[in-house]
Amino acid sequence: MNLGEMPASEHIRKKLGTVPHKPGVYLHKDRFGTVIYVGKARDLRKRVSQYFHPSRRMGWDLKFSALVEAIHDFDVHVVKNEAESLLLESRLIKEFKPRFNVSLRDDKRYLMLKVNLHDPIPNFVFTRLKKDDGARYFGPFVNSGALRNTLSLARRQFNLRGCRVFTPGQADYKHCLYAHLKYCTAPCVGNVTREQYLEQVMAACNFLEGQCREMQGQLEAEMKKAAAAHEFEKAADLRDLIRDLQDTWKRTEKFERIPYTLPLAINPANDLEALAVILGLPAPPLRIEGFDISNISGTFAVASLVSFKNGRPDRANYRRFKIKTVVGQDDFACVAEVVRRRYARLLHEAKVKRPERSDEGGEAIPQELQKLVDETSRKVRRGIPVKAEDGRSKMEDRESTEKPSAIRHPPSSSVAAFPDLILIDGGKGQLGMAVAELKKLGLERIPVLGLAKEFEEIYLPDQAAPLRLGLDHPAVKLLQRIRDECHRVANSYNAQLRLRKISESVLDEFPGIGERRKAALLKKFGSVRRMQLATLEQLAEVTGFGGKAAEELKKFLEARAGVTPITEA
Repeated sequence: MNLGEMPASEHIRKKLGTVPHKPGVYLHKDRFGTVIYVGKARDLRKRVSQYFHPSRRMGWDLKFSALVEAIHDFDVHVVKNEAESLLLESRLIKEFKPRFNVSLRDDKRYLMLKVNLHDPIPNFVFTRLKKDDGARYFGPFVNSGALRNTLSLARRQFNLRGCRVFTPGQADYKHCLYAHLKYCTAPCVGNVTREQYLEQVMAACNFLEGQCREMQGQLEAEMKKAAAAHEFEKAADLRDLIRDLQDTWKRTEKFERIPYTLPLAINPANDLEALAVILGLPAPPLRIEGFDISNISGTFAVASLVSFKNGRPDRANYRRFKIKTVVGQDDFACVAEVVRRRYARLLHEAKVKRPERSDEGGEAIPQELQKLVDETSRKVRRGIPVKAEDGRSKMEDRESTEKPSAIRHPPSSSVAAFPDLILIDGGKGQLGMAVAELKKLGLERIPVLGLAKEFEEIYLPDQAAPLRLGLDHPAVKLLQRIRDECHRVANSYNAQLRLRKISESVLDEFPGIGERRKAALLKKFGSVRRMQLATLEQLAEVTGFGGKAAEELKKFLEARAGVTPITEA
């Protein structure tokens, strides 16, 4: 008996017996295999078992009851300690974005420490994003307060600077509290050479890696001495500092992405047949293409196209789109653009492979219709908006006199086969835009439907009221799998673009630079690489970069040059 045939409670009961009494992370999944909740536990067996105790049901709130009812399966991942479970939990929540998790779903990451030994005067700084820039990174650290206290101790112990200036000088030394308190050896005024200061930095790196355990012994001796002298406040401060050191030195694993594949239907053929019956299709749709839009307040607007063949994902034919012609947040226009670009391209590829007649002896593509297709393809490739009214009258005139041409259903010998069904994520509005674009291209005979998420309603072009078949209907399950895969691809592409935007320029590391000055530099030079090749006089010509600021920027760019490849902004 497989998982699909076994009752969920029986399967879970058997699986609970194999869960160890160790710290780790657990993932609850619904009947489609989608991760719906991620949690951590000191004892996985006890924690996961609590979800399925009937005696605790009366104390559950509505949200918890909904979660338990949706659980069909679970996975566990064992780690070494509680800190590692917190790090892994955060990473998995950001990756899967489960609908029952509220916290930790944003892009915020745990703190890390960074020091670039190629800088003129290296400095430890906090960061949440690790880049391939040649710097040394420590962390991530679960307890940010402990990390800050540990860094303060390291700066006092190894006489490191705490100022944020990239290359401090004599003017900065006059107002530097760290130097006057003797916390810093002041390499900015030549009190020590760069080589001597670099040795201090390396000693601090060893300290942060936990290689200076004798300091913990010294602090413990001081704590006991203070307690014996009844200096309890000092002893408590030293106790907290020792605890912070232990938290900072605690070893944690670097977790790689945990692979999860899209769950497959138990019987895809039955699902396809049920869908064909509901839609009134002559045969089950063997190829289905789904579309979804992802944007955040109109920025990084992208779309995904997923392809299912015989009820299973056909990842070789997945596509991702950047929205080019839509300004602002307009999902309707985005759907229209993506459908137009996708099928105008397929029409163009079909025409190139079969210029006059189909291989099966079908009739030739009408010249007037072919001209319209070519014009639409050209506009799409250049990013020119195509109005819904363009060419509609020509298409309608031909419909009354011409039989359906071969271009409506290109044969399998074309470069990319047209789908048997198109799924649009959305309601009547998104569906209407897709239908209008298909009609312009002469592909209105391809069945298309919309799936609204709130009630899983199926919208059809020729019906005013949506279909509500119920969540257990096999056709709905198939459409949900396609829609969820569309969400995953679109959201991951959106996140990839946002991450690329965050890390696209090393100028963000230059102390004190803002968006205006960074924009002024990029406007004049175009890329970081050209800035590195610019002279000091050319940098000084940019607004906001006087004599000293230009010198600082020049030193900064020289320190970064030749270390790692720099991505142009």
